[in-house]
Amino acid sequence: MDEHGQKINPWQFDAGRWLEPQGVIRFPVRPDGVALDFSWAAFNIPVVSSRFVQLFERMGLQETQFLPVQVENHPGPWSILNTLSTIRCIDDARCEEVQYWRPEDGQPEKVGQYQSVAGLRIDPTKVEGARIFRPWGWSIALLVSEDVKDALEREGLTGPRFTEV
Repeated sequence: MDEHGQKINPWQFDAGRWLEPQGVIRFPVRPDGVALDFSWAAFNIPVVSSRFVQLFERMGLQETQFLPVQVENHPGPWSILNTLSTIRCIDDARCEEVQYWRPEDGQPEKVGQYQSVAGLRIDPTKVEGARIFRPWGWSIALLVSEDVKDALEREGLTGPRFTEV
């Protein structure tokens, strides 16, 4: 929500592009819980702590933008991690299963796009040294390079889970 309590478009945060700040973005938390350095909010929006931001700044990661947010009942600072890169890299043949939207699914604007991906695998030759990105067509995934994963673990940041793809 914005500072006036109006809902904002959540899909803008997985488009892989720079966003202009929109004032104060606020996240309600339901149910309340323990604050983590990395959390998935609704609509696959990554929300991160200042420790997370500071690590990425020290690493010189240019593929991200951090948009300040307020998280209900959790003093900040907090930020949305906006990933600026989307790469067409899913290796359909190596995934456990992929399904595409078809005309008979009744959503013509999605025909030919991924409907589901199980056991995600990517073609590493297509990522060309990218360190953090979302795979084209399956924006619920956020992928990081091995050096980023190692740095997050060394720093002891809480919340991220890793699966080799």
